[in-house]
Amino acid sequence: MTTEATSTMTLLRDLEPVVEANLNRHLATAREWFPHEYVPWSQGSDFDGVLGGQAWEASQSKLSEVARTSLIVNLLTEDNLPSYHHEIASLFGRDGAWGTWVHRWTAEEGRHGAAIRDYLLTTRAVDPVALERARMGHMAAGFASDYGIEVIDSIAYVSFQELATRVAHRNTGRISGDPVCEQLLVRVAQDENLHMLFYRDLLAAAFELAPNAAMRAVCQVVTSFQMPGHTIDNFTRKSVQIAMAGIYDLRIHHDEVVTPILRQLSPFDRTGLDPQGEAARDDLAAFMAELDTAASRFVEKREASRARAAARTAATA
Repeated sequence: MTTEATSTMTLLRDLEPVVEANLNRHLATAREWFPHEYVPWSQGSDFDGVLGGQAWEASQSKLSEVARTSLIVNLLTEDNLPSYHHEIASLFGRDGAWGTWVHRWTAEEGRHGAAIRDYLLTTRAVDPVALERARMGHMAAGFASDYGIEVIDSIAYVSFQELATRVAHRNTGRISGDPVCEQLLVRVAQDENLHMLFYRDLLAAAFELAPNAAMRAVCQVVTSFQMPGHTIDNFTRKSVQIAMAGIYDLRIHHDEVVTPILRQLSPFDRTGLDPQGEAARDDLAAFMAELDTAASRFVEKREASRARAAARTAATA
């Protein structure tokens, strides 16, 4: 057995009591909810095809183009749940508190894709054929963690990723212009927030058990972070649209995702690190400064672009 494998198994074992405590807190806090209650079924009608209904047309959608884009990206990301489950079940195991959490998390996440898809199809918000083709393509490609069997790296990633997903859902609902959509995505975001709290507190415990490894993991994840849906077709173009609309951009990523997690972990206040841990902390601090600068630059360019667009509109009015 390799040293790496032994270290991984030891960490999983040492974190088991923390997992159990946080699982119990989660089960006591999480509220039962039912996806069907958030879908406006009365707005639904048959599509063309087997049932001979009405074909979809863009004019049927009440959502703006960017709201549709963001909802599709969010849904396709949720659709890869089978791959996510495989990854965490393989890493954390299926026994004890770890296994109970893995299955509970998967069950809760399964509601998200079901509810969002039902909303989109019932309200005719998106092209159902294009959506299904995108789902097939994205799921067929699957998902694989960038961090292999590194437990701390994976815990660090999901800590930031769950919060990023919460923010993306919440802001998508806000700009949708549809109170029904916003209500649904607020509910989904509440689940994501509880998941973030679970993983964040697990990461904090890992810092106490293996501070140098945890520091390196946080630095690695923060400096290379990608959303789990980054393999979606044309993701870069879609993410630019989403950023320009203020749904999820560098400023939001810095201020509302990375900074709050780091504030809770206090990596810059920790002492007793080895040279590698110190180097990782220095790299993390430098990256955060660079991210802040890049975020400010992006916001300035976006505002300038919006001002030019407004001026053109005024000139042609």
